Amino acid sequence: MELMTDTRFRRTLKVLRALFFISMIGLTLAFLFIAGVLIYAKILGPPPLAIPQSTLYYSADGNIIGESNNGQKRYWIPSDKIAKPVMEATVAIEDRKFYDHNGFDYKRIAGAVLADIKALAKVQGASTITQQFARNLYLVHDKTWSRKLMEAFYTMRLEMNYTKEEILEGYLNTIYYGHGAYGIQAASQYFFGKDADQLTLAESTLLAGVPKGPSIYSPFASIEKAKQRQKIILNMMVEQDMIDKKTANKAALEPLKFIGKYPHARKEIAPYYQDAVRNALKNQLNIDDRTIELGGLKVYTTLDTEQQKVAEETVAMLISKESEIEVGLVAMNPKNGHVKAMVGGRDYDKSPFNRSIQAVRHPGSTIKPLLYYAALEQGFTPSTMMRSEPTTFKFQDERPDYSPHNFNSLYANEEITLAQALAVSDNVIAVKTHLFLGEEVLVDTVKRFGIQSKMAKVPSLALGTSGVRVLEIANAYSHFANGGKKVEPVFITRVENYKGDVIYKHETENETVLDPKQAFVMTNMLSGIFDPKLNGYTSVTGNTLINHMTRPYAGKSGSTDSDSWMVGFSPQLVSAVWTGYDVGKPIERTVEKMYAKNIWLRFMEGALKDEPIKNFKRPKEGVVGVYLNPANGKLASPDCPVKRFTYFVTGTEPTEYCTDHLNHTIIKEKPKEKEKKKPWYKKLWGF
Repeated sequence: MELMTDTRFRRTLKVLRALFFISMIGLTLAFLFIAGVLIYAKILGPPPLAIPQSTLYYSADGNIIGESNNGQKRYWIPSDKIAKPVMEATVAIEDRKFYDHNGFDYKRIAGAVLADIKALAKVQGASTITQQFARNLYLVHDKTWSRKLMEAFYTMRLEMNYTKEEILEGYLNTIYYGHGAYGIQAASQYFFGKDADQLTLAESTLLAGVPKGPSIYSPFASIEKAKQRQKIILNMMVEQDMIDKKTANKAALEPLKFIGKYPHARKEIAPYYQDAVRNALKNQLNIDDRTIELGGLKVYTTLDTEQQKVAEETVAMLISKESEIEVGLVAMNPKNGHVKAMVGGRDYDKSPFNRSIQAVRHPGSTIKPLLYYAALEQGFTPSTMMRSEPTTFKFQDERPDYSPHNFNSLYANEEITLAQALAVSDNVIAVKTHLFLGEEVLVDTVKRFGIQSKMAKVPSLALGTSGVRVLEIANAYSHFANGGKKVEPVFITRVENYKGDVIYKHETENETVLDPKQAFVMTNMLSGIFDPKLNGYTSVTGNTLINHMTRPYAGKSGSTDSDSWMVGFSPQLVSAVWTGYDVGKPIERTVEKMYAKNIWLRFMEGALKDEPIKNFKRPKEGVVGVYLNPANGKLASPDCPVKRFTYFVTGTEPTEYCTDHLNHTIIKEKPKEKEKKKPWYKKLWGF
């Protein structure tokens, strides 16, 4: 018996010894595993905190005009931009030992396990703020063991490399509050229409209760349940000595005003412009779609919100609601190419097709200033004379004859100056000039003005039969307005990533591509469409606008059967307006033919109403101004009844005086009434 007992005792000792060694080995392996994980986590360093965030678009004055429209609102703000009650309420309800544990609340975990065992179901959570932050940052919200293990690993990395304040900041910027709002800033804007640093205690405690179940505790789902949870949070803050009972009661009774919308919807301000900015981000800056939508970019644009408002109101006011006419409008600063306003159509919701940058339409006579600039370079002057009469052009290369017609088939049937031909928009003289220079000259010239659309090398190109975009023609005229400097349309001045680092900054070029002297002479010629002194066999094309102008302008109208244009500029602003039917239907009603001109002038006057009146800057040398008889382009004599002050490149001005009126009998007339004093800028142009 004793022998049996001794044998069993020895066997037991062996088993215990084996268990001890196995346990020690297990503990050692576990220790090594945990140590390895910790070392590996430390070697990996801090995990990146980059998360999907909404891209924000800013106007030129720094106000938000819109954001990426992916259905989610995500913004990251630093902890000093978050109201203190928000942080305290969140810690009180989500993780009261947040500042004491290392990422895991073991007592809370044990309690949750016991509760789940008793209920035979998962009834209680035990995730700390750090664990929830890790889940929000890196993991899907499934309930697999692999996800749990990865969550624990990321939790360790966060705790090892970031402070508690940084972790809480990250949690508050990533937690979901419902209604597409991710993070406290988006939630604060949606629920209360304010930034997160302006939240009161009552607002903070109500918001802190929403993430538990946005579909249950959002005040828009159930105000009763939202208020009940708010009271629970206030009581927990009292228990944790964050506030006193009196303050809690006052906050619980505070009436709250809920907004239920975001302060800057993408379509509210310049929707066509914002689409153009997105297109520039993608195609010019080569930023991918996901980064544009969720990269948290801050995109600073050139949009002038006041000018944009004027543009939109002008279009809405002047185009009849019953009309199917569409519109494209672009306004630019000619000095730097900044696009200040854009209208791509009458109703973005009905048609997001942007007629200012996507539609290619025949520019009509608005192409003539580019042709005549090329002519000035080849020795033409504003006084160059050509005959205006019905003309058929014949060609030796088996091309068909070409017979251009003037508007309403009106012709001078005599020689007129190039300045007058431009002012009254004589088509025959334009084609004569085009063919004299050579058809390839205009094709090459439009490229110098930044127009990329293809040009057909044909006689009718002088009348605008090759399509261009509204943005292109506005940019082309900017070369005249800025004295010949190269300019390109600019929508974006700066782009910052989610960290605030500047990843793009526009640099303005300072390259001269036109002769500044000839550009100024051309600008002076373009002012002629508003000068009745250049009336001839027909009125100047800007005749209907003259009495409504309050400052000097230069410009050109244009029309085809289905397109109506007006492009013009002051020293500070260039704008181009196109109106027509999308399907290319002929514009037949007189009132519809006037839309482009009227929109252009009303926009320019409204956009510049607070700007000083400026005249076009004359080059310091190389340009001379003389008084001409506009009918024959010769120097005006004292007896000429009409004199117009006209600029020339020095050495090209006429030297012959007009003699048409020297022999007229002088009849003594009664003294005329004193004329009203003309504005100074009209005197400078000789109006």
